[in-house]
Amino acid sequence: MFYSHWFDGLALLHSFTFQNGEVYYRSKYLKSDTYNSNMEANRIVVSEFGTMAYPDPCKNIFSKAFTYLSHVVPAFTDNCLINIIKLGDDFYASTETNFIRKINPQNLETLEKVDYMKYVTVNIATSHPHYDSAGNTINMGTSIGDKAKTKYLLFKIPPKIPDNSKKSLLKHAEVVCSIPCNRLLSPSYYHSFGMTENYIIFIEQPLKLDIVKMATAYFRGVNWASCITFHKDDKTWIHIIDKRTKKHVSGKFYTDALVTYHHINAYEEDGHIVFDIIAYKDNSLYDMFYLANLKKDFSQETAMTSVPVCKRFVIPLQCEKAVNEGVNLVRIPMTTAKARKDENGDIYCEPENTCEGIELPRINYEYNGKKYRYVYATHVEWRPIPTKIVKFDNITKEVLSWTEDMSWPAEPMFIPHPEAIEEDDGVILSSVVSSDPNKAPFLLILDAKTFQEMGRASVNANIHLDLHGIFIPEENLTK
Repeated sequence: MFYSHWFDGLALLHSFTFQNGEVYYRSKYLKSDTYNSNMEANRIVVSEFGTMAYPDPCKNIFSKAFTYLSHVVPAFTDNCLINIIKLGDDFYASTETNFIRKINPQNLETLEKVDYMKYVTVNIATSHPHYDSAGNTINMGTSIGDKAKTKYLLFKIPPKIPDNSKKSLLKHAEVVCSIPCNRLLSPSYYHSFGMTENYIIFIEQPLKLDIVKMATAYFRGVNWASCITFHKDDKTWIHIIDKRTKKHVSGKFYTDALVTYHHINAYEEDGHIVFDIIAYKDNSLYDMFYLANLKKDFSQETAMTSVPVCKRFVIPLQCEKAVNEGVNLVRIPMTTAKARKDENGDIYCEPENTCEGIELPRINYEYNGKKYRYVYATHVEWRPIPTKIVKFDNITKEVLSWTEDMSWPAEPMFIPHPEAIEEDDGVILSSVVSSDPNKAPFLLILDAKTFQEMGRASVNANIHLDLHGIFIPEENLTK
């Protein structure tokens, strides 16, 4: 048996360490329970999102029946292959289930397993938390069926254990607020959310998880991914949460049906919230990463049916009740985004499309939640595999890029200069793999301002094209 989807493989951690003018490379498999179970059985025995594992055909009928019954409430994987997140002084590999795995970032050893459910009742959580100026980690998750309700929970984890407390850091996790799900048995899928100084932006998109179908997927012989459906005729609801009051702001905001995985940034300006996301017109991107599809010869005739588009939304926080239907409520300059009251009194938000073809966006995180200018991202054309690294200027709309034949760059990471004055004072790091057998993979270093190559460190090892990562300054490593 093989994994069916590119996002399902066993998590492989890798790191580049800068020390005394040299770069050291290290990689190790995350020794999760999933990894250990699969290795012990010498086959896939733990189901992933796009790959459903089934019992050994040699087992007797009673053992098979017990295995099937145990999947009535499926146990999610701890194969944490999406991102590295920070909680207090510790670092964790994360995925989109309720499990995270603590790791040692210096030697990549796998440490304890953490179940969010022991602290906040979320069955699913994002791998893209935010970190506020006080050092709190803020994240979102979905609580399925708790007290016969399905809801989205926003929760906060403090940067350190309070004085005189003997409890673990996660014991001090606080639910900031809950957002009722529009449909009890069909919560929205989401991969990230937005945050400004005072507000949280959550997009409840019409890409829905069918809970009943997921609960019966094992019996029906299908994977969990097949239980997610895009409802193209539904609205996309935009929830704005005030962090100070822990409540929704007044007004209901929505836009047309879309699919988004990555928020770029959000900020407040003159009584408005401005936020940027990467959006698609449907969910075809996920299907393209099934291995059967990746093995096909990509051509423009088999191009993606939906290209990523950077969309800017502007939400007016104060909407006068007397404003007529159809009047644009956006009052800030330098954007074509609009917001209009409809016949029901709800606010329809029409975005500005700022650029196309970029994904895996990163920013200078010092500007997270603030007015910003630059986006660093990978660039895709008619296939889902990145071919370039780009820098997009939100003001001039200028695009700088780096590319090289037969080279496939990973998500670019912005590292600010210690004495930075301007937003783009720093460097870009990206690990690059090549389909040229004579060319070694390498860590690329670009000047973030000019996008000129400053250097590269070639690695005499097989490197995978990674998803997301984190830069850890030496002073942040626990000794």
